[in-house]
Amino acid sequence: MKIKVTSVYVDDQDKALRFYTEVLGFAKKADFSQGPFRWLTVASPEEPDGTELQLALNDNPAAKSYQQAIFQQGQPAAMFFTDDVKGDYERIKARGAEFTMPPTDVTGSTIAILNDTCGNLIQLTQLARY
Repeated sequence: MKIKVTSVYVDDQDKALRFYTEVLGFAKKADFSQGPFRWLTVASPEEPDGTELQLALNDNPAAKSYQQAIFQQGQPAAMFFTDDVKGDYERIKARGAEFTMPPTDVTGSTIAILNDTCGNLIQLTQLARY
């Protein structure tokens, strides 16, 4: 069994696609519509056939409430791993991202948190090497 797709709710799919590709550096994987439904995913260019992240529209009231509640609590909606959190922080910040937490050492890792401009906080994590 594998995890092939996971989702994050966004308030605007076009804005999310721009942010996740142009700012974070992911690649668009799938983008197709049927009626009002749009299936939109991105993937890491380092693993183009790896796990996809669906940028799901929060047009369901339950999805919108969930998204807003975890944002207000300061809880990241997704966590991405990196081998260079400080380098990624500088690169992403230079592309206009707003960080709510700069790279910070915590138990077992260094993390940074940013606002994806689509209703979510995203955590970047670099695991400590022992």
